[in-house]
Amino acid sequence: MGRMTIRLLIVDDDPLVRAGLTFMLGGADDIEIVGEAADGSEAAALTDLHRPDVVLMDIRMPVMDGLAATELLRGRPDAPEVVVLTTFHADEQVLRALRAGAAGFVLKDTPPAQIVESVRRVAAGDPVLSPAVTRQLMSHVAESSAGPRRPTAARRIDGLAEREREVAVAVGRGQSNAEIAATLYMSVPTVKTHVSRVLAKLGLNNRVQIALLVHDAGLLDEGGDVG
Repeated sequence: MGRMTIRLLIVDDDPLVRAGLTFMLGGADDIEIVGEAADGSEAAALTDLHRPDVVLMDIRMPVMDGLAATELLRGRPDAPEVVVLTTFHADEQVLRALRAGAAGFVLKDTPPAQIVESVRRVAAGDPVLSPAVTRQLMSHVAESSAGPRRPTAARRIDGLAEREREVAVAVGRGQSNAEIAATLYMSVPTVKTHVSRVLAKLGLNNRVQIALLVHDAGLLDEGGDVG
């Protein structure tokens, strides 16, 4: 009947921001705030203690910043999903957090209802990058990835079977499983199987990382739109 309760940890060095997020998100009947942390090291300790499903993580914090904390948390078994809180759409630290396994990011001035929905989507296994934000982000990726990142990414993609590569490119374009199924003439369960294989072969843990790798490899340079 009701939704499953999402256990959420809020991490921000500003106590007023934490209080505001706790008030806003704690009002949702399917979200339980299990803790608040002022920096990444506190986040790691509270994650061990409370086992949150989702961590809402500020990037810029003292002691241990959100990037280091994301890398630490996402490298663990049974890692929580991480949503990065940021002020800028296409910040290099946001890109690094996404490469480390964050499921997406939200801007600090995002309307409350959208932040709540972002937490729900990530808890359900969906990334929280809108097509418009993805286009801007990937444009920045292209600028920041020129040089050594491209051949390395291309070699990793080359290790995929042809169908897996096609699915990976479709993920890079921001397509849902249903859209990929329609485009490539396969069933949704088959798409899910291919996505799982791509993640396993490439050592990645979410679709955002697939998209970043596809863009790093330059596979969408010719007429590829990420929206």
